[in-house]
Amino acid sequence: MTAEELNPEKILKLSGSYWETCTLHAGVKLDVFTIIGKDYLKGEDVADKLNGDKRGVKTLLNALSAMDLLVKKEDTYANTPLSYAFLSKDASRYMGHIIMHHHNLIESWGRLDVAVQSGRSVRHRATHTDEDARKNFLMGMFNLAMNLAPVLVPKVDLSGRRHLLDLGGGPGTYAIHFCMKNPQLKATVYDLPTTRPFAEKTIAKFNLQDRIDFKDVDYLEEKIEGIYDVVWLSQILHGEGPEDCRKIIGKAASVLEPGGMILIHDFILNNSMDGPLFPALFSLNMLLGTPSGQSYSEKQIGDMLFDAGVREIRRIFFESPNDSGIITGIV
Repeated sequence: MTAEELNPEKILKLSGSYWETCTLHAGVKLDVFTIIGKDYLKGEDVADKLNGDKRGVKTLLNALSAMDLLVKKEDTYANTPLSYAFLSKDASRYMGHIIMHHHNLIESWGRLDVAVQSGRSVRHRATHTDEDARKNFLMGMFNLAMNLAPVLVPKVDLSGRRHLLDLGGGPGTYAIHFCMKNPQLKATVYDLPTTRPFAEKTIAKFNLQDRIDFKDVDYLEEKIEGIYDVVWLSQILHGEGPEDCRKIIGKAASVLEPGGMILIHDFILNNSMDGPLFPALFSLNMLLGTPSGQSYSEKQIGDMLFDAGVREIRRIFFESPNDSGIITGIV
């Protein structure tokens, strides 16, 4: 490595990158992008609408402009196409809930060293008790799934399948998209009782109440009822340790009829466990927030499926912003 290459630029950028993160979070939390909408507004006008300090608001707007999330012309500010599409509540692809969920995680990430040394979670599971935190989590999952489902669902052939079990399905976003893609399909969403209001509201929004039902179930502790020909497990294994993952997969496989399909969607590590980056970082997030959760490798998930009697195991690849993938098999 040359002297020119040996410089601290990368390290300094990594160390200070949270400044940009916090700036984005503040803009979303204060609803700046929704306030500006499709207009050009002066900094003073944005401050008035926020009932905020003019110096403070203008400083934030200037920083968001420097981050290419706003466009500044003289003393007025406007959204970029990107910021309006994803950060304004008036846009159909709004992602503010997942950003606020990330904001809720910041305190625990600041204690990562403690979690690493102790091997124990340092995060209070606020999504179980705090209504705003739970809404941000559930609707954040909805935000992500609404953007990913149109890319993911066409990769999965469910022609001929009749009844899908969406295990831990939250608001039911994937069940909705699978049913829209496959007119013959009905679905059942299993999740905790606190999730029901969000799921029913989301399902009704797509007029699928006659094809998608919701059951209040702790799928880890309670029995799964019924027989299905496809089971979808999206982003639930990473919250559990290996033993409970095997238990969940075993339960899912047990309610499939012969020839039934199981689909596991998660952040998947390579078999050496050191990449891709997002699943590796997400394992740290699970260390911070769960007793034994982690990201799993393709081999680990494949072995769990095989031990549950699943065969014809394969990986389905698709374009994902966070290196999620699908591993599927047949019982």
